[in-house]
Amino acid sequence: MSRPKKSEEGLTEPFAFRLSASEAHALRSKIVQSNMKPAEFLRDCVLTNRTIVLARPQVTLEKTRMQFLFNKTSNNMNQIAHVLNSANVAGKLSDAHYQETLNCLANIAKYLKMALNHVD
Repeated sequence: MSRPKKSEEGLTEPFAFRLSASEAHALRSKIVQSNMKPAEFLRDCVLTNRTIVLARPQVTLEKTRMQFLFNKTSNNMNQIAHVLNSANVAGKLSDAHYQETLNCLANIAKYLKMALNHVD
């Protein structure tokens, strides 16, 4: 017996994705309930618009640049905090000055996050 011919359109484009264990379990149970093969089920759900597509907002160039700069700044702030901690442990820096400087670094971090949230 020969293999049945595929339709003219053919199924030539594969798609693959990963799921967490709980997501995979939920999807498998829906597929079993549908009495369909997994590929048939997914095609039916997606192509007949039985799904809700929520587009993620596109990240602007300005926000991408700010994230890059803030990541660099965060690295420098961590280096400063490390030096402060070492100096404080060695007794070269008073506890009051240490706490004041750490509070300043925390405020800078807070302002950076606030600025990033107001870009788009």
